Amino acid sequence: MSKLGTLGARLHHGEIGYDFVKNRKIWYGVSILITITAIVGLAVRGLHMGIEFQGGAVFTTPKNTSVSVSTAEGYAEDASGHDAIVQKLGDGSMRIQVAGIDTKTSDTIKERLADDLKVDAEKINAELVGPSWGEQIANKAWQGLGIFLILVVIYLAIAFEWRMALAAFVALIHDITITVGIYALVGFEVTPGTVIGLLTILGYSLYDTVVVFDSLKEQTKDITKQTRWTYSEIANRSINSTLVRSVNTTVVALLPVAGLLFIGGGVLGAGMLNDISLSLFVGLAAGAYSSIFIATPLVADLKELEPAMKSLKKRVLAKRAHGGDPDEGRDAPGSDDEYDEPAGVAAAVVGPRNQPASRGRGRGRPSGKRR
Repeated sequence: MSKLGTLGARLHHGEIGYDFVKNRKIWYGVSILITITAIVGLAVRGLHMGIEFQGGAVFTTPKNTSVSVSTAEGYAEDASGHDAIVQKLGDGSMRIQVAGIDTKTSDTIKERLADDLKVDAEKINAELVGPSWGEQIANKAWQGLGIFLILVVIYLAIAFEWRMALAAFVALIHDITITVGIYALVGFEVTPGTVIGLLTILGYSLYDTVVVFDSLKEQTKDITKQTRWTYSEIANRSINSTLVRSVNTTVVALLPVAGLLFIGGGVLGAGMLNDISLSLFVGLAAGAYSSIFIATPLVADLKELEPAMKSLKKRVLAKRAHGGDPDEGRDAPGSDDEYDEPAGVAAAVVGPRNQPASRGRGRGRPSGKRR
């Protein structure tokens, strides 16, 4: 078995692990700091809305246009009086976007571009884009987001419980806020591709969260019938047991997205790839973070507000204070040895667990070698 596979097996069986739940205040603080930064960036810089949302004109020059992108951008801004976005296409032509102009203005800009670029005006293709189309896309996206969140909360409340539904909702809002804030700080243009990317990351974020919740639900069946572990300790066990799976899923998803962002967008200069890949890259990373560091610790906090969980925690701590029987509670809900040594009981990092002596070993016969 590979080292990663061995690590995953040891995490799953509780032999090693990190106490995520115990250090939850650190993760809450980090998330609050990142979220505030994203909100401030959004408020100060705002979103750079694409031409589809503002309206304007798109000019496509003939093939093999000899001027550089920066030169063409200067020509377009001088001719229109507005900021322009210029992209070099694969056949050597250029796509020049100018937002906030009407039909009459676009004709004048087209003539000036033809003179500056030294090409025939008839060979420059001009297309007007109305803001109504982008507005419809934005409205549909908001509607889709609202319906998605409502259905997610209802499903999780039925399949699990309302506390898990609330935690998943908080994690999703956390991921969306960070992604939109990063867009504002970086200054990337918001296009329909951005909207598609934002809606796509919701599914990835929810998947990681539900995987941990499913493990937590299974391991906390009849939890009050034992006095060995608290709810938070079992929640921490659930995170560790699914940690390698979550990391593997996220890394596999991030690799092609990183290729689109850094190679497709950065090297090849493909604008639409930038729009989709940045939202996916930030959203996937934020979703993996929130499912491990936010959603499950938040569920543990909410659950331990219940009287039954408070009572259980008191009994567990009282038993440990009086040096309870370490073998008692071994048949707690889950599996036969599932509660052997969940990660994070005694310290933040737990090393290899001590294997208790087998029950019944040596009973009824003296110690020593068999004769």
